[in-house]
Amino acid sequence: MKRPLGAQISHMLKDRGVDVIFGIPGVHNQEMYRGIEEAGIMHVLARHEQGAGFMADGYARATGKPGVAYVITGPGLCNIMTPMGQAYSDSVPMLVLSSCLDDVQSRRGQLHQMKDQRAAAETVADWSCQAQDAQAAYRLVERAFEDFEMSRPRPKHIQIPIAQLVSEAEPAPFPNQPALRNKASPPDVAPVLSLLNIAQRPLFILGGGCRSNLWRQILTELGAACFTTYAGRGLVGANYPLDFGSMLPRPGSADVIASADLVVVVGAELGDVDLWRDELGHSAQLVRVDLDPEVLSDHHRATVKLQADGESFAYALWNTVEQIQSASGWSEDAVSDARKRWRAEIDAERPGIVPVIDALREAMPVETMIYSDMTQFAYVAKEIWNMHYPYHWHHPTGFGTLGYAVPSGIGGAVARRGKPTAVIAGDYGFHYTMQELGVAVELGLSLPIILWDNGKLKEIEDSMVRGQIAPNAVIARNPDFCKLAEAFGARSAEPENLEEMQVAVRDAFKADGPTLIRITPDIL
Repeated sequence: MKRPLGAQISHMLKDRGVDVIFGIPGVHNQEMYRGIEEAGIMHVLARHEQGAGFMADGYARATGKPGVAYVITGPGLCNIMTPMGQAYSDSVPMLVLSSCLDDVQSRRGQLHQMKDQRAAAETVADWSCQAQDAQAAYRLVERAFEDFEMSRPRPKHIQIPIAQLVSEAEPAPFPNQPALRNKASPPDVAPVLSLLNIAQRPLFILGGGCRSNLWRQILTELGAACFTTYAGRGLVGANYPLDFGSMLPRPGSADVIASADLVVVVGAELGDVDLWRDELGHSAQLVRVDLDPEVLSDHHRATVKLQADGESFAYALWNTVEQIQSASGWSEDAVSDARKRWRAEIDAERPGIVPVIDALREAMPVETMIYSDMTQFAYVAKEIWNMHYPYHWHHPTGFGTLGYAVPSGIGGAVARRGKPTAVIAGDYGFHYTMQELGVAVELGLSLPIILWDNGKLKEIEDSMVRGQIAPNAVIARNPDFCKLAEAFGARSAEPENLEEMQVAVRDAFKADGPTLIRITPDIL
């Protein structure tokens, strides 16, 4: 039956597996809300479009499905562009649908008017397109879902003129048969097998694009050592004896990589935020496996390049690994010593945080999914917190935005009802999106929010001191965070020691709403 196009789009999204939409309705996009309930989709009302975008991001990272957000013209789209930029840099599938004005060329002074809204969104999206009619809207939605399956997942933006959202339209077509991603097969990995057969110190670097549960078995059979990027943590489980961990940014990791006689990088961009240096450090041949051809042709200059997803590469390698003679050049003791040395470095760089992290890890179930913000507490944790499961720690790694953790953790908790989800935020980043705490209360999410409150932008203060700059503008007046949380209807706790912190965290997982747990450096 015919319905307004705005309603038809919600039905189309439902047919493609969308069960949650994050957003804020407004006079310019209200037609998009006409069909949400009828289609059987849950809508989560954010307090700010930035929060809606981060919720969609957190939902996508928890489920692997695209996170969807509805926003209005102009300021609504501008507000969600920060989450879109974060999703772009961290390869997160996100679909943002917005309304747009019908005419911005011959008319001025309209509500929410921008000179070029579509082009603005394109700066932080994989692509941004305008649908001039119903059929164009349907084709663009279909294209977005095809791209999520086929290529490196990144945010897409579709804008639809207000007059078109109101107009009657035929239903969207049924979903297409999903396109098949470029997958590796056993013949494709033959060049890699040849190199592995002669390597005595093979080293794998596993990134967020590695999605497979075979890596520990593969590395064990090969006798290979490994690093993971921050996004790849947990891919080999906890305590694999030849795992150097997520220590790529450590200066000493370059020496380890230089000692390998073969380096295989799978699903990792090896960008600045992965290495914090220009060069990887390898002297041996380099193998790159990635979906993104731009990654394969970067300045690291791989000798063997395979455009494929990490999961199919792992499967193809596993099916042929018995043909490879196991290497014996790595020492478990040497790997353990390196990790201990780097842990001591980390503790010296940001004193007093490591013991708190150790205690917090003990209090959380191993299957907890964690969302962290840009804060020193998270920077330390990402290097020393061993993950048992992959894709269970999410951080705004590339774009590096403040305010990510709380709304993205809400999105993750919505996706993981009944499973433990937690947030780690710093006091300054919490200011950015603390209003979204009201959403967690409304939804009754059992969400511990660990708030590391050192009363300042400590990382920036330290950086200024290193740069011989007198620290300036690094301290802001904080509210009473616990009273603020309680004003929203959340629980709160201010533990005075590590044992009390552990009790508060365990209680928070059992609560019927969010709990803000404020900890300070004085907790030790």
